[in-house]
Amino acid sequence: MDENTANRHVVRHTDVLIIGSGAAGLSLALCLAKKAGVTVLSKATANAGSTNYAQGGIAGVYNTCDDDDSVEEHIEDTMIAGGGICDRSAVEFTLRNAHDSIEWLIKEGVPFDEKEEPKTEEQSPYHLHREGGHSHRRIFHAQDHTGHTIQDTLLNQASQNPNITLLDHYNAIDLITTKKLGLAGNRVLGAYVFNIKTNQVETILAKFVALCTGGASKVYQYTCNPEVSSGDGIAIAWRAGCRVANMEFNQFHPTTLYNPNDRNFLLTEALRGEGALLKRPDGTRFMPDYDERGELAPRDIVARAIDHEMKKLGADCMFLDISHKPADFIMKHFPTIYERCLKAGVDMTKEPIPVVPAAHFTCGGVMVDRRGRTDIECLYAVGEVSYTGLHGANRLASNSLLECVVYGRAAAEDILARLPIAIEPPEVPDWDESQVTDADEEVVIHHNWHELRLMMWDYVGIVRTDKRLERALHRIKLLESEVNEFYSNFRVTSNLLELRNLLQVADLIVRSAMKRKNSVGLHYNVDHPEAPKDCRPTILSPYEM
Repeated sequence: MDENTANRHVVRHTDVLIIGSGAAGLSLALCLAKKAGVTVLSKATANAGSTNYAQGGIAGVYNTCDDDDSVEEHIEDTMIAGGGICDRSAVEFTLRNAHDSIEWLIKEGVPFDEKEEPKTEEQSPYHLHREGGHSHRRIFHAQDHTGHTIQDTLLNQASQNPNITLLDHYNAIDLITTKKLGLAGNRVLGAYVFNIKTNQVETILAKFVALCTGGASKVYQYTCNPEVSSGDGIAIAWRAGCRVANMEFNQFHPTTLYNPNDRNFLLTEALRGEGALLKRPDGTRFMPDYDERGELAPRDIVARAIDHEMKKLGADCMFLDISHKPADFIMKHFPTIYERCLKAGVDMTKEPIPVVPAAHFTCGGVMVDRRGRTDIECLYAVGEVSYTGLHGANRLASNSLLECVVYGRAAAEDILARLPIAIEPPEVPDWDESQVTDADEEVVIHHNWHELRLMMWDYVGIVRTDKRLERALHRIKLLESEVNEFYSNFRVTSNLLELRNLLQVADLIVRSAMKRKNSVGLHYNVDHPEAPKDCRPTILSPYEM
């Protein structure tokens, strides 16, 4: 990598630019680094993304000698949870690659929990959880902080690899493509990125670019996702000319710790897998009234049930109770949750935990093929930012980390095969700030930010109507007009870039929701409660808007 700072504008060169440093980005980087120079960007620190906060685990059939499980049953569980809108070929591709991907993580050093009882050579040594929607125990985990363990392991490996450059506090602005420069075709050449530490825009040129930026749950007022989940990769890809699909399906995790004085903290579905029960304030159960699977029903069903009970009773929250289990069992399997609840004044070994739903996972995203390729040549998307077809109308618990690793490895294989004949990017224009000034009123950004997120929660949340969607789209257009004017006249800031991307993603979510005239999975419209007659995804193209 080299830098040219003659005109104070930094230009970097790399074989592969990866935007995002979670499980998707790091899996891709580590698989590429054997033969390629890789630059990995993080919007904050390298461990600030959603992977680091994932509690439950990674799903996969690793050893069929245990519990009579099979890949075929994992496939069927995923298809059922997805409301019939999963791409079956994508499901089969992902889940048939689960064994090898989990094996790769183990070889990289991820210490998944093992069984306490004596093991035989015929059996898998790993302790497996079961979560909602799964017919068997197949969730590999490291206590209740699996994501953190995976993140820490992969990041440690990446930081020691001489072919990987990690750049923290860089916010991607937009992709540089041949189409934007008036050249032939539509091939990605790199990206303009904002160095948050220096407040300067830099250029990174690359033969290949991969978007691994995670999801867009920050578009909602209440989310258990970290601050960086602002849909950047989806918005950036859309502006460059990529199609998106199934943006109406945003998963709301049913159980986050209800604490008005703190950000929503996710309570893993594994709690319910180990026997935790959902209860009303009076202590009675309610999930059997909604689904025969009770607390182990898929997340969309559980989230709507909690939402309905809260509205029916006028309650601020419902309760998740695992206090009937031995205290030492709870503290051993869920130490992170136990400590966090104690800080909130709740001893989960003795009393139920107050819970509410919160935005958690973006099931749609940038359309890709089995190798992670997008509509733009040499541009890839991996992980939650992408639409592979795996999740359909609702994500099955713990399939997401698996998707990151499976597609990260597939994209790496494809890039390495193409690397010997890849074309060096030409010189591109520097970022032009000659016609802009420093922002005079940052309060405008903060006001619009809060208005957007609250409006999305109220109008485009767990339950929707046609009128709410129309109002949401109208207000989004007004906010977009204000922000675009702001973007055109003032120097970029990280908050401005995030708001611009959130508005773009909100627009795509609402337009997708308006196109779907039925209710399925995570999209429930009171005006169209009937199930879909067909099972096709909702696809939006920037060239048809």
